[in-house]
Amino acid sequence: MGVLLMFNGGFMFLTSMVSLILNDGITKEIFLSGLIVFIFGLILILIYRNHEKRIQKKEGYLIVTLGWILMIFSGMLPYLFTQTIPQISFAFFETTSGYTATGSTILNDIESLPKSIIFWRSMTHWIGGMGIIVLTIAILPLLGVGGMQLFSAESPGPNSDKLHPRITDTAKRLWYIYVGLTIAETILLNIAGMSFFDAINNSMSTIATGGFSTKNMSIAYWNHTPIIQYIIIFFMFISGANFVLSYFALTGKIQKFLKDEEFKTYFIFILISVILVSLILFNQVDLTKSTFDHPQVYGKFESVIRHSLFQVVAVITTTGLVTGDFAGWTPFLTMFFFGLMFVGGSAGSTSGGIKIVRHLLMIKSGVLEFKRSLHPSAIVRTRFNGSILDQNIIYNISGFFILYMLLFALGALVFSYLGLDFKSAFGVSAASLGNVGPAIGEFGPSFNYAHLPNVGKWWASFLMLLGRLELFTVLILLTPFFWKKN
Repeated sequence: MGVLLMFNGGFMFLTSMVSLILNDGITKEIFLSGLIVFIFGLILILIYRNHEKRIQKKEGYLIVTLGWILMIFSGMLPYLFTQTIPQISFAFFETTSGYTATGSTILNDIESLPKSIIFWRSMTHWIGGMGIIVLTIAILPLLGVGGMQLFSAESPGPNSDKLHPRITDTAKRLWYIYVGLTIAETILLNIAGMSFFDAINNSMSTIATGGFSTKNMSIAYWNHTPIIQYIIIFFMFISGANFVLSYFALTGKIQKFLKDEEFKTYFIFILISVILVSLILFNQVDLTKSTFDHPQVYGKFESVIRHSLFQVVAVITTTGLVTGDFAGWTPFLTMFFFGLMFVGGSAGSTSGGIKIVRHLLMIKSGVLEFKRSLHPSAIVRTRFNGSILDQNIIYNISGFFILYMLLFALGALVFSYLGLDFKSAFGVSAASLGNVGPAIGEFGPSFNYAHLPNVGKWWASFLMLLGRLELFTVLILLTPFFWKKN
């Protein structure tokens, strides 16, 4: 945790350099934030430098959860010291939304903020997104939780497809991909017409599947430049796919992408969703009113396809960037996008939600129950990528799904108790737990979370953290048997 704090402080130093270069007047405050966080992390390392470094499962759960909480509390300091977000509940919500790559915001006028604070918001996304990649691929499987344990089903056993047998080398290779994708998107967006500052910020948000943008209108600000939106769509799609598969594709093993069942399901589901949304938009919605677009300039067909593609990919990958108010298009599409909030991207991606692979295996297991009913003596096993899955994985997925839906219902119940209407309570609960960002009702794409009650902000932040850390990682700390000595 000391290393994590020093890491966080280092990124604050980088942000203070951005402030100095842009001369926005808050360099000292951000540098002081970084100094406090860095020194505190250094003190932790010095105090515990001689302690045993071996980590068991219990320590792993504690490090993951407490480490994330420490990052959030320390990440609040730039907002508090610069007085850009002076209230603690507001700052905590914004910071949690940043690190969990949710993208919900309490800010009413983003463009009036000092540019270094806008940069720090995007940086929290970027740090959290990479943290999740390393966590889900390198750490959580060791603890026996997380969707990435399913990836090894293609080749069961200790010699399954991994980037490298050592966690540190795996993390290093993932960093290369993550940084490389961010640089590539930044360059392409800059060439397409974005300023360099807007390009790098929106790239960090996209690759982390976050949702913070540099403009009050989010990506709708660039509705007059379709190429910018197509670039973002491509990188949202890639970031919502398994980063291990991306690594194999970049090293020439493109067949792993094409043969992976989860990726094929991910691609086909997006394709079908885009076709459905496009048909409804084309026949029932005036895009000039909901997107500030000009279909007469680019053609209505192109405009419909682009907005459908953008919003479907943004919600499924839980990126949360918007080109229009998808919650206000039609009642059917409002419900449809609400349903997409429960899908999520691929395991081993920066996206939140339940994840495609869990849905896929739940459906497979459910279909096999029909076979078991007809042939009770037959041995019927669930397969994934051609290999038989351990039944414990199916139990884990079933438990995760039930717990996820219970937490969603509990979340909505709490929000309704705090005064939110039916649609808003369900929308905020789904968007927070799924790390989606914009919800439906009073917290849709045309609004923000500033008017959410203060208690609601803390509750939404808790749901964001739960969803980002795959539920079990956090909730196991609340069980009495976790604290009992073996």
